[in-house]
Amino acid sequence: MKIAVLPGDGIGPEIVAQAVKVIKAMNIGAEMEEAPIGGAGYEAAGDPLPAATLKLAKEADAVLLGAVGDWKYDTLPRDMRPERGLLRIRKELNLFANLRPAVLYPELASASTLKPEVVSGLDIMIVRELTGDIYFGQPRGISTLENGEREGINTMRYNESEIRRIGRVAFDIAMKRNKKVCSVDKANVLETTELWRQVMIELAKEYPQVELTHMYVDNAAMQLVRAPKQFDVMVTGNIFGDILSDEASMLTGSIGMLPSASLDENNKGMYEPSHGSAPDIAGKNIANPLATILSVAMMLRYTFNMAAQADRLEQAVGRVLAKGVRTADIYTEGTTKVSCSEMGDAVVAAL
Repeated sequence: MKIAVLPGDGIGPEIVAQAVKVIKAMNIGAEMEEAPIGGAGYEAAGDPLPAATLKLAKEADAVLLGAVGDWKYDTLPRDMRPERGLLRIRKELNLFANLRPAVLYPELASASTLKPEVVSGLDIMIVRELTGDIYFGQPRGISTLENGEREGINTMRYNESEIRRIGRVAFDIAMKRNKKVCSVDKANVLETTELWRQVMIELAKEYPQVELTHMYVDNAAMQLVRAPKQFDVMVTGNIFGDILSDEASMLTGSIGMLPSASLDENNKGMYEPSHGSAPDIAGKNIANPLATILSVAMMLRYTFNMAAQADRLEQAVGRVLAKGVRTADIYTEGTTKVSCSEMGDAVVAAL
């Protein structure tokens, strides 16, 4: 097993170091090789996705990513900004299916901004299409009209096969869970998502055991706060999924707890925390590495088919939380506040 390790920017190197520590402690025989991406890629090779990094990622069985982005790169040309490297590697590796679980550990019920009775027992899987939609659609850009006024253009578009393949991922996951899929769209306004809904209805006929429901994205955003436990698997497009998965993350107490997987058609994946690079706390050793460590568990489960090892790692994280060990983002009175590296050590000890 070969893992491409891409720490990235901001807190990326700190949290990835803890995940690497955990991988080594699990003794699964993985070979790891590190390369720069994002701002670090630009600094190293003048490109947010250096050719050598992309080559390594393509040759590896899985990719472990930290985070990309820093305010100091905001003045770079758009194609050179760290985020473009992230979008490009997703596209180059054809990572069309983004899985973002929102699971509330019982010990963190009080860390959520919602009442414990609303979020206790929360377990949602958000399936987000990752290589289409408004982030990649053409035409796009900023142009100047004849009257001298500037105009920005982005194009939302999906074809039938793109919708069907992400829908299939969601239905397959639902078959292993509670057999419920909620497809999120804006079919009352957007023709793109009108097609989305039509294809989901057609696909549902292949999964008679799964209950398919539909919800407009604005209502879905409200329902995630009002009654989040009504959801099992949610499937949606790129931009809606980006927003809803971040909203769902706060139900769990901290976005620092949420892992993610981005998969191709063969379950090769890139695994990363759902949060960003947080340059304001970079280098302070206070970031929460658990989302990155739990992303390793997803790697074991989805790419390497090591479900028992994935369970073992997730249970180790649960034991650490049960002992009251907390980084600053999930700290509450009566628990023990630890640093990023100390949290990594605690998970290794629990293993």
